[in-house]
Amino acid sequence: VEASRDVAHAIEEAAKSLAVDDVVTVFPAPAERALYRLEGPFDIVYLDPPYADPVPLQLLRLMRERELLAPDALVVYEHAAKRILPEIPGYRSVREEVYGDFALAFLSPDS
Repeated sequence: VEASRDVAHAIEEAAKSLAVDDVVTVFPAPAERALYRLEGPFDIVYLDPPYADPVPLQLLRLMRERELLAPDALVVYEHAAKRILPEIPGYRSVREEVYGDFALAFLSPDS
């Protein structure tokens, strides 16, 4: 899901150039709307909200409620490295990697 149509198109083109377009789906819409239109399950979800935004707890909750995640799914949440993430209901932390000013939190849905 990508809010910017130009960026969504660039992602689709990159998937084609890597020959993975048959397993990559890009949905050009704001996440808040897209979650009601998508059908899962998805194996990998990458969340890259603006760093100043709060942790997208509602989006994470909706992904679980709408059963959009495969049981062994991996949710990768990009955030500012200085942000300490709260416990996220319905998810367990798999690991976290810090790369300078940003970090990636790897989350899996609770069984």
